[in-house]
Amino acid sequence: MSHPEQHRGRWRPRLDRPALAALLFGLAGVVYRLVLTLFTVPVSNSDEATFGLAALHIGQGRERPVFLYGQHYMGMLESYLAAPLVAVAGPSWPVLRLPMLALYAIFLYLIHRLTRRLCTPWFAAFVVGLLALGPERVVRDQLTVVGGRPEVKPAVLLMLLITVGLAAGTVHRRRLAVGLFGLLVGLAVWSDWLILPYLAVAGLALIWAVRRELLGWSGLLLVAGTVVGVAPMIVDNLRAGPGDDSLSVFREVSTKVGPQPPWSDRIRGGLLEGVPLAHGLCPVDGCGRWQQWFGVVYPVLLLAGAALAVLAYRRAAGTPRAEWVGRGAGGLRGDRVGPVVQLALVAGATLTLLSYVRSPLAATSPLDNARYLSVLQLSLPAVLWPLWVAALTAWRGTSSVLGRFTGALSAAVLVALTVTTLVITVLFAATGTAASRTEERQARELAAALRADGPHEVYGDYWTCNRLIFNTDESVVCGVLDGNLSPGQNRYRPYWRQVGRAERPGYVVEIDSPMDRRLRRLLADRADAAPVREVGGYRVYHPDTPVRPWR
Repeated sequence: MSHPEQHRGRWRPRLDRPALAALLFGLAGVVYRLVLTLFTVPVSNSDEATFGLAALHIGQGRERPVFLYGQHYMGMLESYLAAPLVAVAGPSWPVLRLPMLALYAIFLYLIHRLTRRLCTPWFAAFVVGLLALGPERVVRDQLTVVGGRPEVKPAVLLMLLITVGLAAGTVHRRRLAVGLFGLLVGLAVWSDWLILPYLAVAGLALIWAVRRELLGWSGLLLVAGTVVGVAPMIVDNLRAGPGDDSLSVFREVSTKVGPQPPWSDRIRGGLLEGVPLAHGLCPVDGCGRWQQWFGVVYPVLLLAGAALAVLAYRRAAGTPRAEWVGRGAGGLRGDRVGPVVQLALVAGATLTLLSYVRSPLAATSPLDNARYLSVLQLSLPAVLWPLWVAALTAWRGTSSVLGRFTGALSAAVLVALTVTTLVITVLFAATGTAASRTEERQARELAAALRADGPHEVYGDYWTCNRLIFNTDESVVCGVLDGNLSPGQNRYRPYWRQVGRAERPGYVVEIDSPMDRRLRRLLADRADAAPVREVGGYRVYHPDTPVRPWR
């Protein structure tokens, strides 16, 4: 990646051309996302506000949440990362999202390091360039604080780099490295269970690399690190009542009652919608037929990646002993770890896809749930490597006619992938941010109006309440109601109790929404007499007597 260069008695690193290209691509991707972060694009919501409020409470020393308020399976690592910044600068969306931007930069660095170790320098630069692009669906998963995915992807990459280093003999403190591997596993399990397929294959790769060492102190440190990382989850589950443990809750929310969609619909939603959306080939409102091609070829690329890794493994295994016996601690295992890690990446993507298409949501709501496939970015080097090899072989003219045709087709796929992602990214940056900025402006107007003039205890729907509380630094408190004006999903119960004690609560509803119409019917002839004002697309009611039909 770099070469030391002596200059006036000092040693300075000098990047080679592929590393310099990767650095420029990475900087462009980070700066692009920094601009989006400063403008709060993509738009914030109450799910993200719940993490922000938790960060505020952590920074103030009021709470030490293990899971997201109101549930028992989504870890709060992102809130803990943001807590120091929120405590110093106060609650704001750019401040809340800055740790996610840092995690994205770390992700780019680690995937470049891993790809360069497994493949070639220029291919590593290409992967970084592709991941630097990002339409709304991609940057939403990378920048918004909604739990899990931004932190578990760097964790998996670091685990795989540790495995490569251990197998190649380049890691000197081997036991500590294995302990760090275990710590990352524990933190990832606590943070987001969607990463379990990748954790499983990374664990198998580690066992392959250092199976003998795991029988001693390294194995104990691996277990100890895992226990330390997952300790918050273990403690919370030991205290949880029957049915409130993480496994029971996760099983409940993952099970959809009613008729199950056929497998064909789930596979179609997973491959033709989910895969292209997760890789940035489609706008957030869905994929056109011309954009679904990557979902069709994706299983083929997985098979090709697995086949190429198996061939590389067998080739390394067939290396004469005289060629590798003098290579130091790594030896033959160091030569074979690359194909093993590539197989792990292919297996991780395959298991993630199979897990996703098992869910009815893959068929019934593919646009909303494609975010669960964002971890497939981890496998991008293994998926695209066969295309790169075929294109490079054909370009060098060292293949047959069939090989040259395959190489030309592979190059066309890589170009199509890059151009499509670039076009969708440019369209989003040029025309797709206006709606987010308008919605954010309206949310700020509402927060400023209520903060200045009240009421300071209000009822509203789920997507209004916690965002309003975060925008006002808790000077306005909101209780969640559903469309029928009954108690809704109140993640943090103290807010609901505080509004319930208010003598004259207000009501914040979107103009002409079902909640708005229902409230006006309940107010009847008082609807026009009650103080009402419109702010940023909302109506704020402040009747003289409270309207609490659930009582």
